[in-house]
Amino acid sequence: MPKEPPSEPILRLNTEMHTAPIGRIGVDSENKYLVTGSEDKTIKVWDIRDLSSIRLLQTLRVPIGEGKEGKIYAVAISPDGETIASGGWTGYEWDKSASIYIFDRQSGKLIKRITWLPNVIQHLSYSKDGRFLAATLGGANGIRIYETDGYSQVASDTDYGDSSYGADFDKEGRLVTSSDDGYIRLYDREFKLIKKEKPQGGSLPFSVAFSPNGSNIAVGIIGKNKVEILSGSDLSYQYSPDTSDANGDFSIVSFSLDGNYLYAGGKASVNGQCFIRKWSNGGKGQYKDLSASVSTIMQIVPLKNDGIVFGSQDPAFGIFDKKDERIVFKQGDKPDYRGNTEEFQISKDTKTIRFWYEQGGNSPKVFSLKDRELLDVSNFKDNLLKPILKSDKLDVTDWLNNYNPQLNERALQLKQHERSRSLAILPDDSGFLLASEWALRLFDKNGKEKWNIAVPSVAWNVNVSQNGKIAVAAFADGTIRWFRVRDGKELLAFFPLNDKDRNKWVLWTPTGYYDASVGGDELIGWHVNRGKDKEADFYSISKFSHIYYRPDIVSKVLDTLDEDEAIRQANEEANLKTQTASVTKTLPPVVKILSPVSGAEAANTELVIKYEVRTPADAPLTAFKVIVNGVKQEIKTSFNYKGIESNEDEIAVKIPEEDCTIALVAENKHSASEPAIVVIKWKGTSKGTAKSASSIPQKPRLFILSVGINDYQSPAIRNLSFAEKDAKDFVKVMREQEDILYKEVIAHRIPNEEATKENILDGFDWLDKSKINDEDVVMVLLSGHGTNDPIKNFYYYISADTDINRLKATAVPFTDIKNTVTTLRCKTVFFLDTCRAGNVTGAEKSGTSFSLSGILNDLMSAQNGVIVFASSTGTQVSLEHSDWENGAFTKAVVEGIKGEADFKKTGRVTINMMNLHISERVRDLTDGKQTPVAAIPITVPDFPIAVV
Repeated sequence: MPKEPPSEPILRLNTEMHTAPIGRIGVDSENKYLVTGSEDKTIKVWDIRDLSSIRLLQTLRVPIGEGKEGKIYAVAISPDGETIASGGWTGYEWDKSASIYIFDRQSGKLIKRITWLPNVIQHLSYSKDGRFLAATLGGANGIRIYETDGYSQVASDTDYGDSSYGADFDKEGRLVTSSDDGYIRLYDREFKLIKKEKPQGGSLPFSVAFSPNGSNIAVGIIGKNKVEILSGSDLSYQYSPDTSDANGDFSIVSFSLDGNYLYAGGKASVNGQCFIRKWSNGGKGQYKDLSASVSTIMQIVPLKNDGIVFGSQDPAFGIFDKKDERIVFKQGDKPDYRGNTEEFQISKDTKTIRFWYEQGGNSPKVFSLKDRELLDVSNFKDNLLKPILKSDKLDVTDWLNNYNPQLNERALQLKQHERSRSLAILPDDSGFLLASEWALRLFDKNGKEKWNIAVPSVAWNVNVSQNGKIAVAAFADGTIRWFRVRDGKELLAFFPLNDKDRNKWVLWTPTGYYDASVGGDELIGWHVNRGKDKEADFYSISKFSHIYYRPDIVSKVLDTLDEDEAIRQANEEANLKTQTASVTKTLPPVVKILSPVSGAEAANTELVIKYEVRTPADAPLTAFKVIVNGVKQEIKTSFNYKGIESNEDEIAVKIPEEDCTIALVAENKHSASEPAIVVIKWKGTSKGTAKSASSIPQKPRLFILSVGINDYQSPAIRNLSFAEKDAKDFVKVMREQEDILYKEVIAHRIPNEEATKENILDGFDWLDKSKINDEDVVMVLLSGHGTNDPIKNFYYYISADTDINRLKATAVPFTDIKNTVTTLRCKTVFFLDTCRAGNVTGAEKSGTSFSLSGILNDLMSAQNGVIVFASSTGTQVSLEHSDWENGAFTKAVVEGIKGEADFKKTGRVTINMMNLHISERVRDLTDGKQTPVAAIPITVPDFPIAVV
């Protein structure tokens, strides 16, 4: 057994919401922060001050290992909101005992580790005054009490017969707990046992909650639709609320803060929805059922506004107000592959898969690995293969959601408590794959296990290629993974994000080579442990794109059935040496904002930001950027910081007289840090009130570079009809904003006949040399053809004088475009209306199609901060039509700016409005044949680009 957490980086999913069940939640006494803990090994901190806009503040990461190590079962936040306690299966892998991790909520630092607990931590609870923390443990190990001024143990009770899952303090400091040994235990303020009692009828207590005045204790019963109310002084039975007409148990209980209402939930459900029952008169009165979530309710916490917040296993959390309206519901942003097993279909070679986003096969999609496209099922006509579930030769039964699957009426060997979930019989009847909650197994035709591998989560579906060489499985964490059938070796993984747009995805190999949609390179990354006593770091895979962004390797894995061979072949074709640099040798810096807290108010235009930064010893900082509302305000390039150890510093930042987003980004020779972001609320004198003339904000200037090319000098390049008109129309519609939103519109449009490589580069040079300030806005539109080097996947914009056989010498390279637009210190919006390489010559060639995703992700990164709207990902044709007299994309852009993007008639058109309008309008115009994409950096808040 190791004595330290693994030092090698661990590849993990990285979504805003959890990807595994939420076990516990917590809220501070002022209801500013919600903390959620999950079996996905993360703790998330949410800002709930504005219930109309719940924001993720940060993700806390404990040291993790393989298997269960790092799973979070319990979280709690101190009443003052400053400290977060967490635990679960934490520390067992290296200490043979469990640990409780204590985090500083603002900085995310792991400030204390409570060690040597004999079993997993099941529940954590702070006393109402914040002086004590109670921890309940798994097994017959009882409870531990810690004082919070140093977190030393002050009390314990080990006389428990089984695990304890519930604990609560009353306002006087007394403690009540529940246990699977059947007892409820009541302790006084000195944590001496007053009484222990069992619920009526031998029921098993799960959660407990004091009424606000301490006179009563509610007990949630597991496995029964029953709740008991006991005396807060001696645990004597008082009464039970009405639990009639409930299907499922009420294991989770809570009183409202005024004690007038009792809430309970658990597995109780109706029509597939778990509900929370609310009784009046402290549980004696009538009830009302509040539809809450799909899966089991795991905790209910009362709020100051007479509402409640709950967490569930979906994963999800929600908030009900005092009128019983569910005003907040935050679901997991992973697909739910449960149900409808036969609809999990694949092509013969497994390079096309049919899956769905919602339970039961709802909201289905098709993903083409070859084209890197998400397709509507209605537009996909090819036949796909269903999993083989029945065979004349292999009679596999009792496999669906069952603990005792059989082959030809003989039991198959699984582990104790392991439940089978999915099946796929091999096409030649030589065996079958059986997938469970814990493992994927291959059995031969006689039922002998040939191999089994651990799986990341429940395997809801499995299928097999026509030749029987590749298995594909869909998991509860939202991933779909490909495996080599002969030995179970994982080959490839896919994750489609289940957000409102459903257009982000990432593909990756076991060692981390990846391809991704726009924004998809943030969905996975490397978790790096820093020992037992420090919080772990996390770096999105995008920070290592110079090493790991290899669509060519991803494309070859399912052909070679061996990642090493795919790497060798791809490197040989691209004339690249095999990469030897490890993740730990190429780490970017880490930046954390210490103050102010996100949501803080400011009344002065100068704000001091205190921060912490560290970087590896062999990679000192090369730049430090301050970005305000997406605009680079300051860039430092000289430092006295040493590597490895944290360095605390502060910087004065100029902020506008409005709410703003401030981001800090540090860079070293390897890459840029993840941005440290804080949102500031402006509370100074409002704009428009009396003030000095010098302080009145000026209208910005708008600088435009616009290029559209119809006619190309080379006969090998297909001419277009409306690209030049696209460029003219864009300039025209933006000029109409002069003296309205912009003080001045300064446009440089390059006509078709002058659109040579030299002149286009001169156009970018014009932008570089213009005296642009941080109040100004820059827009660039390029319409025409784009292509790439088919070996190096290097993008070029095709100028009028391009020789298709001499791209490097005659086309406009992406690097020159990037070097200009990413160094401008102002808001920059880039419109790119080009299409796939095969459309340049009119003849698609094998290996010439490409994706724009890589370059768009580069432009939108926090350190570059460019907003990009593109006509398509590059794998599709960008369409134009005489009926439109434009390309579909530019037509949508122009219409949007004229006001069609202002759906709610606000009188302005913002970036987010344009994103929605362009997406919908282009799909409409092209009957779904073209899918535009937008890349909007997280450091850039929404802002208007036109007034209508």
